[in-house]
Amino acid sequence: MILQKNSSACFLCFLLTFLPLPCHIHSSLQKHSKGQTLMDMVCEHLNLLEKDYFGLTFADTDTQKNWLDPSKEIKKQMRNSQWHFAFAVKFYPPDPSQLTEDITRYYLCLQLRDDMLSGRLPCSFVTHALLGSYTVQAELGDYDQDDHGSDYVNDFRFAPNQTRELEERVMELHRTYKGMTPAEAEINFLENAKKLSMYGVDLHHAKDSEGIEIMLGVCANGLLIYRDRLRINRFAWPKILKISYKRSNFYIKIRPGEYEQFESTIGFKLPNHRAAKRLWKVCIEHHTFFRLVSPEPPPKGFLVMGSKFRYSGRTQAQTRQASALIDRPAPHFERSTSKRYLLSRSLDGGESGKGCPTTNFWIRTEIQSCSSNTECPSGIQGRESVVSPLTITAENVTSATTTQVTKTVKGGYSETRIEKRIIITGDDDVDQHQALAMAIQEAKQQHPDMLVTKAVVIRETESPTEELQGEGPFTCLCPGATSLSH
Repeated sequence: MILQKNSSACFLCFLLTFLPLPCHIHSSLQKHSKGQTLMDMVCEHLNLLEKDYFGLTFADTDTQKNWLDPSKEIKKQMRNSQWHFAFAVKFYPPDPSQLTEDITRYYLCLQLRDDMLSGRLPCSFVTHALLGSYTVQAELGDYDQDDHGSDYVNDFRFAPNQTRELEERVMELHRTYKGMTPAEAEINFLENAKKLSMYGVDLHHAKDSEGIEIMLGVCANGLLIYRDRLRINRFAWPKILKISYKRSNFYIKIRPGEYEQFESTIGFKLPNHRAAKRLWKVCIEHHTFFRLVSPEPPPKGFLVMGSKFRYSGRTQAQTRQASALIDRPAPHFERSTSKRYLLSRSLDGGESGKGCPTTNFWIRTEIQSCSSNTECPSGIQGRESVVSPLTITAENVTSATTTQVTKTVKGGYSETRIEKRIIITGDDDVDQHQALAMAIQEAKQQHPDMLVTKAVVIRETESPTEELQGEGPFTCLCPGATSLSH
């Protein structure tokens, strides 16, 4: 990260890594901007209004996940020289059906699919197959033997150790979902996922009073204790009177039971002081979000004992009230993480980038001062055109590919953009999806270190009648991704 102290504004280039390709956001941000400013920019790009369930994470010096505090300046929270953020679900709604918009449920589905694939959300074989079948229905729609064939789920990933048996069971279930819409499939997915024991549980490594390794899990209902992947205790939020930490120790004060007279305090040992504070903050945020009607105001004054941290966002109750007031047409978005997603989404920062589907929600940021002192010259360094053949498997079809390579140096960075224009002419109807898929495959094979960011189909006809009938040649514009080099 390069940031000049005398610069009042910074230019950030966000690289949101949506599988299978990244999405760019270009915007200016004041160097004293708070985390909420960045969060609002990301949610606006994703066309997300119910954003209180989500957040941005970053890794600190010991590679532990931290949530970006929206009420504090970004630069004061970062210890690393490079700013790497991840967009993720922070508060898993206990009842996803109460979410107002389909796009919110879709992002929640993608997070849960990533949780399952990474092992954070363990599932049985039966559950993996059921949830996987709803995923396929949401992405591909009804099963069609002519379109899908026999092995149409090979590109999907449902489980950490996926087997052929699982894929066959997924296909068997998927073929029974005739007429189920993508939104209905995602609702069914969430209704089954929310019943899993590890749904929405944020785990933290710790040791008990006897020095035995355990895991502390924070969720919407309270604090959970795990040993050897088995839950051995549960403390609901109403039973917890106080949560605190001191150095690397984490404490919870428990309300006396029905046959008890005194309160009790249970202590746990965390790896270090930062881990204890991190767990304490996560507990405070979850308790406030799910249990309170409105967040508590931060303490004022100079003589304040302990931390001043308070959850500053809206609670679940406030979020539901705000969601009930949403008045807009249902946003359109593509429910696809396969190669077909390349065909219909422009990722160059335009309007079509809104509502981009995500799977990992990773964000990589590179920040640079507006007033750069680089000595690199700006402008076009070179441009070349190459013509190469492209084979299309159809009768009476010919094609030619023109490649243009543009290199520029701007702000100390070298940018290479490769644009391929493929003109396909034929007497019969041309399979556009097949042609585009082959064009993209060729571009990726020729430039494996780059990514395809845009694919546009332009149909050229001799008359409006031919255009309505879908005849005539079409042009495929398939530019490669921008590559930044030092």
